[in-house]
Amino acid sequence: MFSIETSGLTHRFSAKETVLDNIGMQVPRGSIYGFLGPNGAGKTTTLKLILGLLKKQQGDIRVLGKPLEKNRVELLKQVGSLIETPSLYGQLTATENLLVWQKVYGSPKSRIPEVLGLVGLSGTGKKKAGQFSLGMKQRLSIAVALLHEPALLILDEPTNGLDPNGILEIREMLRRLNSERGITILVSSHLLSEIEKLVTHVGIINKGRMVFQGTLDELMKKQQQSSFIVFETSDNTKTLRIATAGDMPSCIENDRVLVNMVSREKIALINRQLVEQGIDVYGISAIHNDLETIFLNLTNT
Repeated sequence: MFSIETSGLTHRFSAKETVLDNIGMQVPRGSIYGFLGPNGAGKTTTLKLILGLLKKQQGDIRVLGKPLEKNRVELLKQVGSLIETPSLYGQLTATENLLVWQKVYGSPKSRIPEVLGLVGLSGTGKKKAGQFSLGMKQRLSIAVALLHEPALLILDEPTNGLDPNGILEIREMLRRLNSERGITILVSSHLLSEIEKLVTHVGIINKGRMVFQGTLDELMKKQQQSSFIVFETSDNTKTLRIATAGDMPSCIENDRVLVNMVSREKIALINRQLVEQGIDVYGISAIHNDLETIFLNLTNT
């Protein structure tokens, strides 16, 4: 079951400018889904379409199992969101800000201290929101989004501009909301290093196209597949032949033989066969591409 599902989602700002091209997104219920891509890749446009803030041009959007077009009002009662700039009243306290939105949502007043506790703002008292740090403002905005007890939370770059401590606070809060409250969370970012510590699933968009979608584990496997053992020897051709004969995908690059990441036992086997055939081995090393490198490779095409 998916909390969000899109197919064929395409959007153009003009005949010459296609912002989204056939986006198929699947956000599993109960997941924390990281929606990643460079600035300008189409993340915010996608989120605005999912929330009905932009008129859909082409494709299908289902939220919480129902078509968005026919059920928008009903569905948005179950969705909390923070898109772009937080909508806060700087002259009001955290509680006073939430009182405004409590009337809009028709939520019970008892919900206000509860959500302030959830986001760690219970002790702000009479301090005005205009005096809050950026991290506190982000947390208050998330409190607004949580006020009506949504089943789905959609956040666009919630850690943008925060210092490392603020990023950590938001990350831990979101993880807690997901694990303790069962809220499905879709969070967009242009930084994989930030998101990989939080999410269970990943969608990567670049130039309006989805270039990867799957679990974080599947993205990690991509990392392993792009890591290599490097053999520097006196005969690259024979080294390549030995590696491929052992059913280990290999290639010659920059006067070295690169073998797809294998076990230590197989590395030792190749080395032993090289020595037995009189081939000098000058060095054996590893190239580990981290997830950030995989992300950059996917988004630089």
